[in-house]
Amino acid sequence: MSTVVLVHGAWHGAWCWELLVPELERRGHRAIVVDLPCDDRDATLADYADVVAEAMNACSDGDTVVVGHSLAGHVLPLVAARRPVSRLVFLCAMVPDPGRSQAQQERDEDLMDPRYLSGLSRADGCTSWSDLDLAREMFYADCPDDVAAAAAVRLRPQSYGVVREVWTDPLPAVPSTYIVCTEDRMVYPSWSRQVAVERLGADLVELPGGHSPFLSRPEALAEVLDGLA
Repeated sequence: MSTVVLVHGAWHGAWCWELLVPELERRGHRAIVVDLPCDDRDATLADYADVVAEAMNACSDGDTVVVGHSLAGHVLPLVAARRPVSRLVFLCAMVPDPGRSQAQQERDEDLMDPRYLSGLSRADGCTSWSDLDLAREMFYADCPDDVAAAAAVRLRPQSYGVVREVWTDPLPAVPSTYIVCTEDRMVYPSWSRQVAVERLGADLVELPGGHSPFLSRPEALAEVLDGLA
């Protein structure tokens, strides 16, 4: 049995893993989910990593796999610097680029579909989804309608401060896997394939579907994670 720590991405919360957790437990793994302080405009990436590390205090001896979705790709290396992990799993995730912030990376045309910006509003140092139809298209296009609708209304504000943080830390020498979702409408799969190898030296695994496989195909994602744990 392994412990699988699940770290959500921007605008989401621990709730997004609720279909995946029972699938992991059915396969004999322990799942730990965390809620990052996404709507705290003063929180830093280091604060995010501290939240994950504190949750990992409950981990017993044995293999610990940490999975980060989307923006949580910036959190995974910091977690690995705080706690021993057997593997990092980048799920449709951003990958830090030393010397640049995520905001600077997003100027690269090959990274993300820029349409998502038109669905956001800004206030008090945070961005929020004002166009939930676009959020459903970007995040949940291949989810059942009821699942997509329920997820979209649970999206919360995301502090913009962490997106502007310039990455200054080395990337850890930890075994890493990058899961590419082949119909991802948020992060371009071609970018994921290239950067995962160039920056992380990660193994690549591909799943069909969009940006949120934990909601659209939790069984298939659990099978992949079971093979990595």
